[in-house]
Order: sequence, then structure tokens, then C-alpha cells
Amino acid sequence: MPKKRSNGEGSIHKRPNGLWEWQIMVGYHPDGRRNMKSFYARTQKEVKEKGSRFLEQLASQPTLGGNMLFADWADMWYAGMRGQVSDTTFEGYRFTLKLLKDEFGKMPLESIKAIHIETFLKNMLAEGKSHSYMTKFRGMLFQIMKKAEANDLIHRNPVSVADRIKAPKSVSTKDAFTAEEISILMRDLPEDRLGWSIRLMLGTGMRSQELLALEPKHIDEDGSCIHIRQAVTMVKGTPKIGPPKTKNSYRNIPVPEKLRPYAIKLRGTDQPYIWHGVKSPLCNPSVFRKHYAEALRKIPGVRGLSAHCCRHTYVSQLQANGVDIETIKSLSGHADIDMTQHYLHVQKEIKERAADRLNQVF
Repeated sequence: MPKKRSNGEGSIHKRPNGLWEWQIMVGYHPDGRRNMKSFYARTQKEVKEKGSRFLEQLASQPTLGGNMLFADWADMWYAGMRGQVSDTTFEGYRFTLKLLKDEFGKMPLESIKAIHIETFLKNMLAEGKSHSYMTKFRGMLFQIMKKAEANDLIHRNPVSVADRIKAPKSVSTKDAFTAEEISILMRDLPEDRLGWSIRLMLGTGMRSQELLALEPKHIDEDGSCIHIRQAVTMVKGTPKIGPPKTKNSYRNIPVPEKLRPYAIKLRGTDQPYIWHGVKSPLCNPSVFRKHYAEALRKIPGVRGLSAHCCRHTYVSQLQANGVDIETIKSLSGHADIDMTQHYLHVQKEIKERAADRLNQVF
């Protein structure tokens, strides 16, 4: 899908008849097509002068936004996002939006320029904020201003022309348990719901939020397959059932044969969910992570890696045992939807063979 351009963007080129042409985008048609205006001249200098005069006139025209403040428009944008994103995501937007309003809230929409955005991001960098942190703020600001542009409140989205802050060259690697640590965990984890769960996380790559949302019906009677259909999400501090992380996270995970007894044991609960809370039917993910960390501290010879590192371990062990990358992405429900569309066609038999290869590890 072609990238949308802001008003005023276009291209200058020489036509076959010798004339120079500058095509300038002045908006979008109702069907989403770009609305282009063309200027012609015998020389490149002349066509630039024509186009520049037009852009100056365009910029001088009043917008519908008038003196609308960023804070007022941002609140309207935020209200419009309800129902467009999950409850957890909607709630998570609050913090980012608050800081954006603290920075730009009292500024009229039309007065916000690329230099203001670049300064805001550079200040974040100076404060030691991570690149992903800054990307999150830039992304929300882009969406807010893009909606303002679409509603003719501003002439141009300033975020689209603001310089990006480059990510640091060094990239941290995802940690994973070694084959030796896996053997220790398989042997020394407790024979209870927690121990069975950690073993299955290592052997299936489930996210902890997916594990906590499992119902008995999501595990085959013989323990051979786990069906990911939902996940636990936190809404205002309360665990709720919601969709998995991405569309590709809906998946069926074959369980290595040596781990199937643990799946069968977990399936045997008389509760609505495999894991259940004390005050509610659902277990809070932070409570599970606390129990997980305590279990690992009691096992010598194993690093205290996070619960999510079980997922990294699953992927790294599949790679180490020669499983192709397409199958790995399908089994793990990769978050990149564009990439993983190709993995939806991986055959069931290939997935089962991939799980069988883990038998030699577990």
C-alpha cells in the first residue's frame, strides 16, 4: 500500500515534450485517491517559482481549526479511539496523551511545527529515554495530527516532516535458557500447577497472558495440542479476558510428546480456567510472575530469567534443532502481521514434526 503524503508534497520532472512539470498534492478525493495539481514551465526554475507561489497562497488560507488548542483536539481524538482499539490499549494511551498535552496542550494546532516536535524528542533523548519510548510518543502525535489534517484543521501534518531520532546501533539480544538449564528445570521444577505450567511454556512458547487465559477445553484430551484463543489483559488493574496479542496469535500449538502429561494434568482442573485468582476467576499476570520468580530462585544452576524468556527459549531451541523460520513464526504467533501472513500456510504435519524435534531437548 503506497504511503500517504501530506499536502504540498509532489515531484518535479521533465516531460517528453521538453516542459518541466511540478505535481503538488492538495489533498485527497473522497475515495482516498490523491488530489494532484500540476504546474508547467519551460525551465525548472520557472516551474519551481509557480509551484512556490501556489504553496504560499495555500498556506495563507485559513484552516477550519482556527485557534483550536492541541489539548482540545487531542481529547476529541482520544474519545474517537474508544471502540477502535482494545480496552487495555485505550487505557494505556492515557499516559502518553497526558505527556503530549503537557508539552503541546496550550499551543494552537496550526502553530505546531516540525522544530517543536524535534526539540521534544531530543529532550527525551537527553533525559535518557529509550528509542522505543520516543517512538511511541511520535507515533501517537503523528496519528493525532494526521486526523487533524484529514479534517482540514491544519494544512500539513508536521510530524511527517520532522526529523526522526535514530535508534542506537547496538541492539540488545533476547536472553534464553541454555540446554543445560532446560534439563535442570525439567528435573527440578515442582510437580504442581506452577511447575507444569513453566515446563509447557518452555515447550510451546506460550506467552504468560495466554497461559493464564487457558480453559480446560483449550487443551486436547491427550495433551497433544494447545489452542490459543484468548489472553488475559489488565483493564484498570483488573484482569480481563481479551483477544490474543495479534491476529496471528490465534494458533494451535503441538505439544512435544514428553510434555503432554503436564498438559493433561493442567487440563484436569474443575475451575473455569487452568489458572484462577483468589478474588476473581482470573489470575493477575503480576501474581503469576511473582510465583514464577520464586520457583526459579529455589533451583540452583538456573538463571532468574523472566517468564517471557521461556518464549525466547522455545524459539532458540527450534532454531538450534533445524526448524525453518517460517514454521517458527507460525508456531510462536509472531506479532508482525505483514510478515507472518506467509506462515499461515504452514502445514499441520510440519508443525507436528517441529514439536517432535523438541523431544530430544526435553
